[in-house]
Amino acid sequence: MIEKRAAQRYRVFKGGTITFEGSGIACTVRNVSASGAAIDLENPVTLPQSFTLSISRDNFVRNCRPVWRNDRRVGLAFVQ
Repeated sequence: MIEKRAAQRYRVFKGGTITFEGSGIACTVRNVSASGAAIDLENPVTLPQSFTLSISRDNFVRNCRPVWRNDRRVGLAFVQ
């Protein structure tokens, strides 16, 4: 398989929250890099074109956009 990612991702298993339109949805962050992340959602959710990913224990907050989706896993790109 050819690697298409711009930056190396590191496997993690951390609780996170995605927020948009004033509401928050819990997620599990499965991997992260300088340019994006992959998250698992407990339930299927329709996501907007942009939202915020937060990992409170790491003081981590990034604006994101979904890039791909496979069942409950969603690939995110961080937006400047």
